[in-house]
Amino acid sequence: MFDASKLSEIANIATTAGVLVTAWQLILIKRLSVTSFEDSFAKEYRELAATLPTKALLGEALTDEEHYQYFDEMYHYIDLCNEQVFLHNVGRISDKTWAFWKAGITSNLRRPAFDRAWAEIAARASGDFSELRAVFPPKSYIPNSKKK
Repeated sequence: MFDASKLSEIANIATTAGVLVTAWQLILIKRLSVTSFEDSFAKEYRELAATLPTKALLGEALTDEEHYQYFDEMYHYIDLCNEQVFLHNVGRISDKTWAFWKAGITSNLRRPAFDRAWAEIAARASGDFSELRAVFPPKSYIPNSKKK
């Protein structure tokens, strides 16, 4: 027969074990949630990248005509990048994922077509994209004589 102190000790151990299992489950759920959230942005990037000209993604400059033709898609890419920086800053994107995304954004923004688009977007939307500006300052924009 158990005495009351032994029964109380067993109940405390069981309660502690239950709390630990619940805490672990919450951690796993949070990780899965973050992963799912990050995956949705990866999917959005892939869909957006499919609309961008391949030559821009390969690091080739766009003609003026191509620049104007794809300007909206470039704007959407810059907007997505800004949102990714913001979400990392507020802790919604893991540091591990951010390291990959930041490397990709850096790589793209160094490419001539993206560099040109980012400079123009930053100049024309002077009050916007503050998160992206802080991490990836745009170059000075010199307007082309040809207007859209």
